[in-house]
Amino acid sequence: MSYTLMFYESQDDFAARTDPERQKEYLAGWTHYVHALREAGIVVFGSGLHAPDKAATMKRRGGELAVQDGPFAETKEQLGGIFVIDVPDLDTALEWAARGPVDTVEVRENLPALK
Repeated sequence: MSYTLMFYESQDDFAARTDPERQKEYLAGWTHYVHALREAGIVVFGSGLHAPDKAATMKRRGGELAVQDGPFAETKEQLGGIFVIDVPDLDTALEWAARGPVDTVEVRENLPALK
């Protein structure tokens, strides 16, 4: 079964990505996790995302398109990256989510691909 793991990070986590004093420690956690996923042979796709200040959000309002810079919702955590994994069940997907180097991971089963 295919699941998407969505990793949410705080503003401090995003800042650690580029802070010379914290970047090495930040990347070490992800490097270890990515290697474990690949060694298990369950990765379908994965990608980190740029910080929310680089985002644009599109929303339809009354038939009109509204675009705003940054994330649409103001929250303490923002989506930092995703992995699509192929595992037998939700319990296994949750086990892999728990191994990630962040505190908040949303896990969703993917719909079958359209043909």
